[in-house]
Amino acid sequence: MNEEMKSLQKNETWELVECPPEKKPVGCRWIYTVKYKADGSIERFKARLVAKGYTQTYGIDYIETFAPVGKINTVRVLLSLAANLDWPLQQFDVKNAFLHGELSEEVYMDLPPGCMVSEKQRQKVCKLKKSLYGLKQSPRAWFGRFTKLIRDFGYRQSNLDHTLFLKKQHGKITTLIVYVDDMVVTGNDPEERKALIPSSN
Repeated sequence: MNEEMKSLQKNETWELVECPPEKKPVGCRWIYTVKYKADGSIERFKARLVAKGYTQTYGIDYIETFAPVGKINTVRVLLSLAANLDWPLQQFDVKNAFLHGELSEEVYMDLPPGCMVSEKQRQKVCKLKKSLYGLKQSPRAWFGRFTKLIRDFGYRQSNLDHTLFLKKQHGKITTLIVYVDDMVVTGNDPEERKALIPSSN
């Protein structure tokens, strides 16, 4: 829990404020999981703070929801191209993807359970600046930020499948498709793939 709180503070996920009278903060809770190694032994214990997004109200604390999911036909075409042209396929997931989305709506959240704050700040709430797991708009917020960054990196977004990004340079091509917070990269430009993958983690 301490590691997660440090990470959220470092990411500047929220600021403590007085709750405006017309706003109702969403709740939050801790989710605990145990990660196991391949041999069945415990690798680590994990705690994740999750917003109770089911208490959000449409038009007040969220407007639009969307999870970036590549179309199955696009995935089939990419796999076929990779197989026929002998392109390597690389799959990776973006760690804590939804914690990197920037919110456009005003969302207030109760203080996390166990949060150590001064007596004076206990009446305050968290005004979210970044998305959290559990919020209805988290996937959309993350994908919006990702799209801007990948375009800045020279990729073009497909008009037929918005989760597909292409980059052509020096007669070579690199493709990237997004499925929620997983990505598959393929193409015939090994230098571009090498440059892309560390920047996306």
